[in-house]
Amino acid sequence: MKYFLLLVFSFCTLTLFSQERRPPRQKTDSLSAKNNAKALPKSDAKKDSVSEVTIRDYKIISFARDTTFLDTTLTIQKEYKYNYLRQDDFELMSLSNIGQAYNKLGVNAERATMYPLLGAMAKHSNYRGVEDINYYNVATPMTDILFKTTLEEGQLLDAMLTFNTSRRLNFSIGYKGHRSLGKYNSNQVQSGNFTATSNYITENGRYALRAHIAAQDILSEENAGLTDKELQFESGDPEFSDRAKVDVRFDDADNKILGKRYYLDHTYKLVRKRKDSSTAEKTSLAIGHIFNYETKYYQFMQDSDDSYFGDALLSTIDDKASLKTFYNQVSLEFYNNVLGRLKGNINLFNYDYYFNSTLISEDGDKIDNRLNGSEVAIGADYEKKIGGFLVNGSFKYNLSGDLSGNILDAVASYDLNDRYRFKVKLHSSARMPNFNFLLYQSEYLNYNWQNTDIFKKERINSLEFSLDSKWLGAVSAKYTNLDNYTYFGTDPSLNLEEGLENANIKPYQEESGVSYLKVKYNKEFTLGKFALNNTFMYQAVSQDADVLNVPQLVTRNTLYFSSDVFKKAMYLQTGITFKYFSKYNMNGYNPVLGEFFVQDNEELGGYPLLDFFINARIQQTRIFLKAEHFNSLFGDYNYYSAPNYPYRDFVIRFGLVWNFFS
Repeated sequence: MKYFLLLVFSFCTLTLFSQERRPPRQKTDSLSAKNNAKALPKSDAKKDSVSEVTIRDYKIISFARDTTFLDTTLTIQKEYKYNYLRQDDFELMSLSNIGQAYNKLGVNAERATMYPLLGAMAKHSNYRGVEDINYYNVATPMTDILFKTTLEEGQLLDAMLTFNTSRRLNFSIGYKGHRSLGKYNSNQVQSGNFTATSNYITENGRYALRAHIAAQDILSEENAGLTDKELQFESGDPEFSDRAKVDVRFDDADNKILGKRYYLDHTYKLVRKRKDSSTAEKTSLAIGHIFNYETKYYQFMQDSDDSYFGDALLSTIDDKASLKTFYNQVSLEFYNNVLGRLKGNINLFNYDYYFNSTLISEDGDKIDNRLNGSEVAIGADYEKKIGGFLVNGSFKYNLSGDLSGNILDAVASYDLNDRYRFKVKLHSSARMPNFNFLLYQSEYLNYNWQNTDIFKKERINSLEFSLDSKWLGAVSAKYTNLDNYTYFGTDPSLNLEEGLENANIKPYQEESGVSYLKVKYNKEFTLGKFALNNTFMYQAVSQDADVLNVPQLVTRNTLYFSSDVFKKAMYLQTGITFKYFSKYNMNGYNPVLGEFFVQDNEELGGYPLLDFFINARIQQTRIFLKAEHFNSLFGDYNYYSAPNYPYRDFVIRFGLVWNFFS
């Protein structure tokens, strides 16, 4: 709440921050000073006529330093990204409530870091890591606001304000607040994501800095799914059309993620030579430093134990796994306009993963309460562009420590012209599994283990080819090989009945290799004001045991109409989206661990999802209205997101995305 109040205060004090120029009125995607001259005082109009302010002056800079500009257009991709995650969720399947958890329809095994994570990955869909933070450089103060209704009580609001106090110093502050009661009992989800960023560069360009602070929490009520799904859900009995009447397993369980992070990345150029009088650099030599400190914990709480998860040590359940990480990188970077950009670095990673107490079983087996230590690694990055050909790569190798091994990413792309782009990506990594695979403690007896001396490092190798063509469409093929693949599952020798798997969830490591192929294709066809956007994904897995389960086919097809209306005062898009994935052994969800687990008792899927939408754009405001899953009104009740967890019923939701400029 304190972060939200801080955000509101920032909006109220916006006028205190001065900018070098005022934004002209935006009638189209181009901000024209000429259009605004009549609305400004003469002195201001004269000043703005010297330099034109366009939408391209509102820059968005990613973690990888790729720069884009604010896009206020309305496209079908905006429809796909207008959701809780603000990203295309084609390869995800949401549980019934907004933000509860997402089952995976496709797998991307590549890692962004060479170090293990806390775990509870099913609860991290909305948790923003270092790689997810954007930085800004804007001509005038700019605000981005997303609002969307949720289910029953609550709403989703994502608001961000960014401003430059000078041409070289930018600040941004944002808060994403979400609450959704849900249709089923004991299913409320709420979250808060506060971020504040800054980036700065000196007038001579020698020193550059970017930094951010992030404070995030995600709290979910956990009902463990339905207890009588055949009678109260699949039968379609009108008595249970009000989902609050459907029996759920728990009404006293919650889990929670809370994290805080402080990040700093700054560089100083010791040598900087330019091309004659040009501003383009010819050669430079820079030193850099990255600092990242993060604290995070995952907690599962239940008022009283339940045999559904097995026997318990105490009647009140309060499991808490905490992780503190401290990362430092020192680098030396050489750039030459002929040779490219080469950076060498040395990395120090300190970690402390812990529980409150040491556990000693009746047999005398000891489970430690802490894993801590330091990792030292060296690395290098390289980037070079020649015409339409771009190659870049990064490599890190661990010198000391037990958790990590190495990580390699290499990308080569070639732009034949503005119609064809070819890319090849290579990934190779080796590291220990996430911390909750290695060590875990719980009041539930079956959820205690220590595998630090048993589990080996997971090895991932993948190769991807992609072709993006305006004429042929976008196609990609990725082959991934997994060694020592680690997963949560049940002991296959127990022959558990359906619904009782949660009492025996354990971490396992597959000794045999797993091979995974994913082919994805996207193409849009247009005819006048009508368009058909198609995305297909084919997947195949080669494995000795069924440890990696994905649907063989996933498809999404959108037929829509686009046109200017009301004398071009509004741009309108309306259509229907069809999504389908074939039947497969969909992973189950475990609320104690906050993880999905492998199960082979039940095949789910094979049902369509139909959505009808009407979207409109008025200047810089995009308005969205959607009737989600409307075919549930007349179809069979066989739509699940995980065993015992139905997908949501028909619901109408609406909202907007609004950008305004000061």
